[in-house]
Amino acid sequence: MAPKLKALVVDDDASARAVMRALLARVGLDSAEAEDGLDALDCLAADEFQLVVTDINMPRMDGLALLRKIREQPEPHPKVVLVTAQGSEQHAIAAVRAGAYDYIKRPFEIEDMMVVARRATESIRLSAEVERLESEVQVGRSLVFASPAMSRLAVLVQRIGPRDVTVLLTGESGTGKERIAEALVAASKRADKPFIRFNCAALSAELAEAELFGHTRGAFTGAVKARPGLFREADGGTILLDEIGELPLPIQAKLLRVLQESEVRPVGEDHSFKVDVRIIAATHRDLMKMATEGKFREDLYYRLKVVHLQIPPLRERPEDIPVLARRFLGDCARRFGVGPFKVTPSLLDRLNGYRWPGNVRELQNAIESAVALSPRNELDLSLLPEPGSQAASDDDASSDAWREALAGPDLKQRVEYFERSLIVAALEQAKGNRSLTARLLGVNRVTLLGKLTKYGLESSDTTLDD
Repeated sequence: MAPKLKALVVDDDASARAVMRALLARVGLDSAEAEDGLDALDCLAADEFQLVVTDINMPRMDGLALLRKIREQPEPHPKVVLVTAQGSEQHAIAAVRAGAYDYIKRPFEIEDMMVVARRATESIRLSAEVERLESEVQVGRSLVFASPAMSRLAVLVQRIGPRDVTVLLTGESGTGKERIAEALVAASKRADKPFIRFNCAALSAELAEAELFGHTRGAFTGAVKARPGLFREADGGTILLDEIGELPLPIQAKLLRVLQESEVRPVGEDHSFKVDVRIIAATHRDLMKMATEGKFREDLYYRLKVVHLQIPPLRERPEDIPVLARRFLGDCARRFGVGPFKVTPSLLDRLNGYRWPGNVRELQNAIESAVALSPRNELDLSLLPEPGSQAASDDDASSDAWREALAGPDLKQRVEYFERSLIVAALEQAKGNRSLTARLLGVNRVTLLGKLTKYGLESSDTTLDD
């Protein structure tokens, strides 16, 4: 059931306010009242109204000035209907051109007022429905899923996206926290504003502070020119603080100030700057546990956790594997100029038989590797992880190590993991023949031998020549 719309009646005449409220009630609108423009602004700040019906001639602040103030506020604005005195139609027409929804002349016929009120109400409901549908489309573009768990999460993303609250995303590495953040931004009123991403584990405490909050020229060695910092670059938009659990404690205190005061102070600066930034934080760590251990500020944790979304691991939503596989196969085939490859029952059996400890990111990398190494028009299923393999075991120490490498924040680690997986897959396809493996990978044998040594594969059961 759609929520009931609310109207604000603004008039310095109490009897006129009472009549207007009675008329609005007949078209299904709840209403409140204000005596003039200044009083109306206080009401609008304290509550949400979808329609404002205001007289033009009022003391302190008239209806035209109120309209201008409303139009200066962040969207969405309530629709404004002006009630004009006889002979002031020119003012009303000018107001409509300035953004008023409609006007009606006083004295008015009850039916004329009812028509304007019904039309405004229908327009408000239609705008809300369009916004809802646009939000659903944006979420659908950002997220790929078929499971009930992700469907429930998508509903929350759609609901929370337009509401300007801080969001904490948690879940295992590789589950898709960044995709959820993108969906939140796409569904928000800040979608066309800057979206800045920052990996909190990527820099030292000193560099992280300068990167986030900015610095003056000469604030530290190497600061040859001033920088505004990512928060000021994101002003009006959104910032994603990925791996927030890795943020050093001294920087956490400054981040808390941003959340509390909406201002930042660059390194070396003696005054602060106001910023309007929505914060989305993401982590695979247990921040509450870290807080009890003194590794994360408890007050910051609660500030970040205004809305908490937990992303389930891939093994708990196997229904998503086919649709994700189809998306990744299509993307890789287009990028590499091969295929197209179909999602066959044999492929699904292979994918569903593996636990995917690295979650969606590991699935994507595995499919990319298989597409890269397969013949042009046929996907080699042997290049994918084997069902029930040791790598799928949660108790396997080496699997845990590679899972951290795959999902970790270090780009070099992730690149090396991907390179090693390609070499292992090529070795398997070449049945251990190093010369053939080198040809499959497009490198010379000396380079391959160096890689085998680097990744501890030189003792594999391989042969040097055909």
